[in-house]
Amino acid sequence: MTASISRPRLLAAAVSLCFAAPVAALAEDVAALPGQALTSVVVTGARFDAEPSLAPIGATIISADEIRRAGVNDVNAAIRKIGGVYGRQSLDGSPDFGLDLRGFGTNSSQNVVIVVDGVRLSENELSNAILSTIPIETVDHIEILRGGASVLYGDGATGGVINIVTKRPQAGARRASVFVEGGQFNAGELRVSGAQAWEGFAADATLDSQRTDNYRDNNKFKQTQFSGGAQWYANQFDRIGFRYEGARQDMRFAGSLSEEQFLANPRQTLTPDDNGSVDTDRLTVFGQYRLFGHDLAADLSYRKKTVEATYYYGGLASPATYDSKQLQFSPRVRKLGAIHGMVNELVAGIDFIKWERTTDASFAGVAYSNADANQKSKALYLRDELRFDAAHEGRVSAGVRREIFDQDYSNPLGFAAYNVVQGLNAWELQASYMPVPQLTVFGKLGQSYRVANADESSYTLVFNQPLVPQVSHDTELGASWANAAQKITARLFRHNLTNEIFFDPTLPFGGANTNLDPTRRQGVEIDAEQRINAAWSVNAHYQHVQAKFRDGVNDGKEMVLVPKNTLTARISWIPASGQSADFGAQWVDKQRYGSDFTNTCSGEMPSFTTLDARYARKFGQWEWALSGQNLADKHYYSQAFSCKAGIYPADGRQLKLSARYDF
Repeated sequence: MTASISRPRLLAAAVSLCFAAPVAALAEDVAALPGQALTSVVVTGARFDAEPSLAPIGATIISADEIRRAGVNDVNAAIRKIGGVYGRQSLDGSPDFGLDLRGFGTNSSQNVVIVVDGVRLSENELSNAILSTIPIETVDHIEILRGGASVLYGDGATGGVINIVTKRPQAGARRASVFVEGGQFNAGELRVSGAQAWEGFAADATLDSQRTDNYRDNNKFKQTQFSGGAQWYANQFDRIGFRYEGARQDMRFAGSLSEEQFLANPRQTLTPDDNGSVDTDRLTVFGQYRLFGHDLAADLSYRKKTVEATYYYGGLASPATYDSKQLQFSPRVRKLGAIHGMVNELVAGIDFIKWERTTDASFAGVAYSNADANQKSKALYLRDELRFDAAHEGRVSAGVRREIFDQDYSNPLGFAAYNVVQGLNAWELQASYMPVPQLTVFGKLGQSYRVANADESSYTLVFNQPLVPQVSHDTELGASWANAAQKITARLFRHNLTNEIFFDPTLPFGGANTNLDPTRRQGVEIDAEQRINAAWSVNAHYQHVQAKFRDGVNDGKEMVLVPKNTLTARISWIPASGQSADFGAQWVDKQRYGSDFTNTCSGEMPSFTTLDARYARKFGQWEWALSGQNLADKHYYSQAFSCKAGIYPADGRQLKLSARYDF
């Protein structure tokens, strides 16, 4: 039975078995002490709104204008195409690619924290955060903050944090649009969106329906989602509101291929009947208030997800259902003040998270899992930042976090049960300084962590023995040079990990989740932007990462599913004629197959280059656009879990035509 279960575990990971902690931005400059007016709200470096000039140091900021110009229709695509983040094709046909900051391979989703307006979306199970339900029209900007950030964001923030910030209301503002798109592989989407802000009150709503057969056989995907919210506000300090997002997804699983099968026909499937569905609901209530010179804020969120998946072996069905719920409460306070003429920002907060999941799974009508999993966590964090030497924009900060996790798991049918309480600490020291005009240098030291989730600790080599926490010691040095027309940022980074949590397929009985021998991620990142003239601009993102064991039987060996180099570049053309064009390219270096821990496989996953483009033309309130993905129709793959096998082919060329009407 073990061999029969291994493939559904792998596939269902996609359906929920299926940073650089920011050098946190000060919210005001010296003149804006408590009680005085603030500048416009944009960035959220310390889990509070701050002015745009004090964005997290070294962060990549993707604006709403850039998203619109590139023509991307979902948040995940914006992060990959504009932000230069490497993404692995989802296993379930959804647009929610696995996002990998700093080379964490198949476990990248568990080493990146994704939040929307401060509310955590990252899952407590082996699955990607579902971003496709976030309406792209509501996004103000996206902050990509690379490197360890457990002080502010807790578990799983070693690779970094991706913070999606929605638009703030402005009295009298109004927007509404209808978007229709169709393309190859029976792809289609209809999206209706609107928002209105009055004096003191704002509301928005989006209804979206999309479907596609996708590139491969038996890989259809359909999604219907609704998002809406309202908020009451007095000013940019004081507001209270709520937001709901609900989505219904149906998908079919194309499964994996061997190298020989991939070369013969990458579109084929060997699992023509496997299918699944995901239903998600998220409700968030939020508030922010200024009281006696203190900024008070809190988020209360509830998430519910139901996942169903059915796999077939020799004509026999293996259905499984997972129901999970999560409740999060995150109150926090910020005090801004002056110390001998220097601005000081002190932030303190508490995070409470309660997660639970029930599982029912069977094979050929015989139940083999009736598991209950629960996790509770409570954390206290404190962070202080001092801005000194205003002429040189000097900043120094320090922070600490203490978090306690209480996990329990029970599966009577599998004779499995455990309960474990684990306490973890995170800390950080950060500084930045501008020695000469336009040049900023910065450095970061810290400790980040993650705990094994319910899927990982329930499938270990030693029965009923949960994994110990993963701890990383993080170092980063960087410099950024910028003027009105260009900007370049370079970072050197190193993460020394102890007890890294990973699935090792070389272990007995077909592999198991384990704590690896000590590992390391180190490398360099370069982000560059150049405005050539009023109509033309280019940007590029490059990452070189060495991911290796640094001790144990595989000392010096490369980690699996980590490309050494990735390069993303885009060029945009926006003349004053109502036309626009955007062209992008991404090159991904070769990487080790998912089972090649000893680096002895006779081959590696090939490198690949993909091209995409979009041309749009406005006619009054209409915008028509033609876009294309993988224009060269490259046959490639970013997921392969065995030596020259376990391959999940990526999408081939696809052209789409869209129309958008703005009211």
